[in-house]
Amino acid sequence: MSLKKSIVTLMTALTMFGTFQVAATQEIANAQTTSTYTSHLSKANLAAKKWIAYHESRGSYTARNGQYIGRYQLSSSYLHGDYSKANQEKTADRYVKARYGSWVNAKHHWKAYGWY
Repeated sequence: MSLKKSIVTLMTALTMFGTFQVAATQEIANAQTTSTYTSHLSKANLAAKKWIAYHESRGSYTARNGQYIGRYQLSSSYLHGDYSKANQEKTADRYVKARYGSWVNAKHHWKAYGWY
């Protein structure tokens, strides 16, 4: 096989490998963004949740402040590496329910101390 043919074969193989790798990465990214989560909150709790999101990150799912990540500025250890919108919403709901009982109570705490 000529040198030119070998180089073309090698480049083709590398291109195909890169394409498969990109496709797998894109598939993982899509899986993280296509999962959904629906919280069943009262209007008052939904309003308090939105208020906290605004005051923590201006509502951004990509906000970062040291170890705190996302819309609700949760510790990265709570999110376990999954920073998708669905996981941020679900994790924030679980955190608030366990710590404060409701988003309304969490908002009261935030107003008193500047954090929740």
